Amino acid sequence: MSTDTVPSLPPEPDWVAHVMWWHVYPLGFVGADVRPETPVADRPVDHRLDRITAWLDHVVGLGLNGLLLGPVFQSSTHGYDTVDHFRIDPRLGDDDFDRLVSAAHERGIRVLLDGVFNHVGRDHPAFRAIEADGPAAESASLFGIDWTGWNPGDPVPVGLFEGHDILVALDHGSRETEDLVVEVMAHWLGRGVDGWRLDAAYAVPPEFWARVLPRVRERFPEAWFSGEVIHGDAAAIVRASTMDSTTQYELWQGIWHGIADRNCHELAHALERHVALLETFVPTTFVGNHDVTRIASAVGDRFVGHAAAVLFTVAGTPIVWAGDEYGWTGVKEERVGGDDAVRPAFPDAPPAPDATTHTYEALVALRRRNPWLHRAHTDVVHLTNTALVLRTATADAVVVTALNLSDDPVELPVADATQVEAGGGAVADGTVRLPSAGWAVLTRA
Repeated sequence: MSTDTVPSLPPEPDWVAHVMWWHVYPLGFVGADVRPETPVADRPVDHRLDRITAWLDHVVGLGLNGLLLGPVFQSSTHGYDTVDHFRIDPRLGDDDFDRLVSAAHERGIRVLLDGVFNHVGRDHPAFRAIEADGPAAESASLFGIDWTGWNPGDPVPVGLFEGHDILVALDHGSRETEDLVVEVMAHWLGRGVDGWRLDAAYAVPPEFWARVLPRVRERFPEAWFSGEVIHGDAAAIVRASTMDSTTQYELWQGIWHGIADRNCHELAHALERHVALLETFVPTTFVGNHDVTRIASAVGDRFVGHAAAVLFTVAGTPIVWAGDEYGWTGVKEERVGGDDAVRPAFPDAPPAPDATTHTYEALVALRRRNPWLHRAHTDVVHLTNTALVLRTATADAVVVTALNLSDDPVELPVADATQVEAGGGAVADGTVRLPSAGWAVLTRA
């Protein structure tokens, strides 16, 4: 796409600078069967979304003000094989969704939906129609299919998403696909949601989003769109697509590898590249999500606070993977059911806060007091394999994050910071003394 045809990148909505998300995978959260033997469409509605509503006060208690919901639309299995974009999955409920959105908004919590628009499930009526009628099906234009040599009764030679047989790729050069996505987005924005996480956005041509998103923004100018981008030139993708943001997988990897491998140089390098993205957009930051091993399992429970400290003191729109605030563990495995450990059912009510919860509360509160961190540049002021000091500042405020990954106490420089706001350490004469595996976030009095 040539630069003279790329729409100008709109500014992100003002509210985004103040939002921090709590990310939920609804089907797992409510204990729904993600590998049902009975077709979902044949099941009675099971009203389970109220189980998420029961946790909203916990979200507010953490200081968060956003609810990012994984797939909620009717699917055959895990939610990413959609069969009806306009119906809440009956394993979750129906009008329960509207009550959940209302309950969230009453508490000042924004709601973000997971938009699976790269592909649909094999049981989607549009795909079933072309299996029955071939190129004569009204829905044939939704799928990019070469019908050469095809005969009725032959398997439909459709593209698959990353080789998954149940995930049928849509044709993103098709006006019909564009219209469908615009219609779905507008429908649920009209039902009260505040924006969209664009699943597998890296697999969709940026030009498709550049056609879709301006049409949606015409009706919903305050909507926010963050694309799942795992690799590639994120800044170029944002400029070409007009998405507001992309998921910052490089920083996530730098955080957990840097901590787990005791290699702060890797984390520092990831932060340098992270800061460069701010010239174009504010990334969506995280240390855990529904697709990766939980941070407590990745770095060990001694270092959960270190990872969270980086998340909340560098630029970005932060996301907390539900349960990480309790230090829950879970390892993702490459097998059928390999996501189950990181997508568990939640109890009916939040457990009592523990030390990790209080760490998250303190860091979220610090971020809330310093909203300028949303787009602030971070400098590395001290770096060894096992120690790192970051300084993020304006003319009037400073936040310093000091990490010790070693088993020995260390004394680290903290520049002009003077008081510990989170973590622990003794400050004196421009330094902070951290204990074994200690960390601290400091500000200037």
